[in-house]
Amino acid sequence: MKSCKGIENPAFVSSSPDTPRRVCASSPSIDISVLPTPAAGSPPPPAPQEPLEPPQLSGVPGASELESLSEYEEGPCGWGSFQPRALQRCNTPGGFLFHYCLLALTQGIVVNGLVNISISTIEKRYELQSSLTGLISSSYDIAFCLLSLFVSFIGERGHKPRWLAFASFMLGLGALVFSLPKFFSGKYQFGSLYEGIGYAMSILGPAVGYVLGGQLLTLYIDVDLKHSIDITEDDPRWLGAWWIGFLISWLLAWSLIIPFSCFPKHLPGTAKIQEGKVSQTHQSASLQATDGNFGQSFKDFPAALKNLMRNTVFMCLVLSTCSEALITTGFATFLPKFIENQFGLSSSSAATLAGTVLIPGAALGQILGGVLVSKFKMMCKNIMKFALLTSVISLVLTFVFAYANCENEPFAGVSESYNGTGELGNLTAPCNAHCNCLRSYYYPVCGGNGVQYFSPCYAGCTQSVSKIHPKVYYNCSCIEGEIHITPTPSSVSLEAQAGKCSSQCKNLPPFLGVFFAAIVFTFMAGTPITVSILRCVNQRQRSLALGIQCTLLRLLGTIPGPIIFGSTIDSTCILWDINECGNKGACWIYNNVRMAYMLVAISVICKIITVFFNGLAVFLYKPPPSVTDVAFQNQNAVLTAVSLECDLNKAGNDG
Repeated sequence: MKSCKGIENPAFVSSSPDTPRRVCASSPSIDISVLPTPAAGSPPPPAPQEPLEPPQLSGVPGASELESLSEYEEGPCGWGSFQPRALQRCNTPGGFLFHYCLLALTQGIVVNGLVNISISTIEKRYELQSSLTGLISSSYDIAFCLLSLFVSFIGERGHKPRWLAFASFMLGLGALVFSLPKFFSGKYQFGSLYEGIGYAMSILGPAVGYVLGGQLLTLYIDVDLKHSIDITEDDPRWLGAWWIGFLISWLLAWSLIIPFSCFPKHLPGTAKIQEGKVSQTHQSASLQATDGNFGQSFKDFPAALKNLMRNTVFMCLVLSTCSEALITTGFATFLPKFIENQFGLSSSSAATLAGTVLIPGAALGQILGGVLVSKFKMMCKNIMKFALLTSVISLVLTFVFAYANCENEPFAGVSESYNGTGELGNLTAPCNAHCNCLRSYYYPVCGGNGVQYFSPCYAGCTQSVSKIHPKVYYNCSCIEGEIHITPTPSSVSLEAQAGKCSSQCKNLPPFLGVFFAAIVFTFMAGTPITVSILRCVNQRQRSLALGIQCTLLRLLGTIPGPIIFGSTIDSTCILWDINECGNKGACWIYNNVRMAYMLVAISVICKIITVFFNGLAVFLYKPPPSVTDVAFQNQNAVLTAVSLECDLNKAGNDG
């Protein structure tokens, strides 16, 4: 061993985008000369052996990976050879971010805003059940699943700005198509990080959608026909102009096609950013993707997919987001409907309140989650622990639905008898049997006795005063008892007035407050889990990882979510719309208490699944060795190899 020369100290080299900053030898090999003194008559010393290369750990960057930065080719802004100088001012991360935010805003307005607040109106206009409108709401996610894996795998090496230009075209086309039923159905007969900023804009989009859609619902559905009507927004037959928002979104989305198409594949400065990235890849994940050529061909897709699916931490995080997505999309779709029916509000008021709670709560949660993770410089495992904590808190707050429900107001023939006559479940009673009332004509009136009736006919009313708003009725054979509505000089014997009875429930403010807190803690885990997913997989597989996450999130979360919620809400219906042909349409009255408890059951089950998989991810995660550990392992490996060589030479000499 004394004949061995010393070893040069290893030096740091720049890390590749795929691996942490590791320590390796400063030269490609280490020369080790062993110079024993030959004995007299002994054979000459063996020829010098090839230089001993230090063992490398799997994943240590090689020349091919260090050269891979050349793939981030930067270019000017323009179309082919047409590259105006004025456009180069936009060829910056800020310029690209501005247009990306507009696209995210438009997408949020349409998918998570206008569609959700229009559900109740569309149900009534086209006589649809909630389970079917839930499927309509999920159609975006179904289409997403068909393309996400392909786009995420190929798009990683494709021209992303042009992909976004195509996305703008398709989003605008979808918004236009969604509004077309209004024009083909005829007149309504009512008497029949940059990442954080990007995420923030995605949250702001639904907010704008809820506010814009809520205001549009105060306009009559056929506002374009410019004809007078004699009903107001408080009338249950009122339908708002839900379709206008989709036309606005169509124009906004298509206006982004040209800007996105002119951006280069990689913005200036991309290579420098990629060079400085440090990986926190889950230790048990396969390092096959560190091969510089891996993923360049579509034939690598199955292997890449298998590699990610075997990453247990990644899969746990993905499954936790799936269960969260199921309830968040379910509530985003049907929360306005829930508020409308539980607390007796109009569709526009319920949509505005839902947007006031959902969107600021989600945005605040996303921002707080990102800020806390950044401020405390959390590593991957601590980020997952933080997500686990917020999930537990949101689970506890979910029980608000069990305590904020409201009993149904008395409804004759549904929850209340006709003054002791008739049967529950039958709108016809002796007091109105002679009126030949139509079940297809829903026009509720509130009796002076505080009981709601399906229509003036079912209340047995024979006379009315139409000059007063709301319209009043009297001489009603089914209404008895003390009159609580103040009579007017024109109708001394007033017994009923048009519209639903006012809700006496006082649970709306506490419900909105607690639900807002639940939304905040739910979305506080959103950004941390996304960051954890990006950190626990290999750099070259991040786009595919997000593609897998989004696909499973749709398949297990956002697609079944609205369908499950819609079917659940339908199961609580106690009064269906039955048309002249006897076909079932939309639901008029729901069992409020049963609806609340059913939604609590779904939410609690999903939250428990979220907590389980978040906790399992924390338990299974194994961080990669630190820079110091890797350096020590490299030096130990080289020293062991050199010592072994020296021992072998010494043994040969002694022999």
